[in-house]
Amino acid sequence: MYTLKTGAGFDSAHFLKGYNGKCSNIHGHHWSVEIVVGSDSLNTDDRTRGMVVDFAELKKDLREFTDNLDHSLIIEKGSLKDKTLEALKEEDFRIVELDMRPTAENFAKYFYALMTDKGYKVVEATVYETRRNCASYRED
Repeated sequence: MYTLKTGAGFDSAHFLKGYNGKCSNIHGHHWSVEIVVGSDSLNTDDRTRGMVVDFAELKKDLREFTDNLDHSLIIEKGSLKDKTLEALKEEDFRIVELDMRPTAENFAKYFYALMTDKGYKVVEATVYETRRNCASYRED
């Protein structure tokens, strides 16, 4: 199998509601996302002949998703009181509400699904919360 890997990053804040530790407080990360796509064969059409996919398109599509999260507060839906959420929005803070707890593990599956839905044959998605700590998701 041929594989390609590309990456993108974003800066954001989050917190883990109900967590017993420091991560229950709002804090920030520079998240790094790596996507591996694969194919058993290479394209034969003129424009992408000899390629799995066009790197330029792969990078652009991943950046579109990471740019959407950049410089935001990412929260799990229902994790803040309505009053608190309203006050943050009134101050024009950029809030991204997701149907998941914003952990590296959940982000790995999230990016895997987003890129798969874009039509890529994703082999694995890895999300680094720090330079040394990451989570990966793949379907076997």
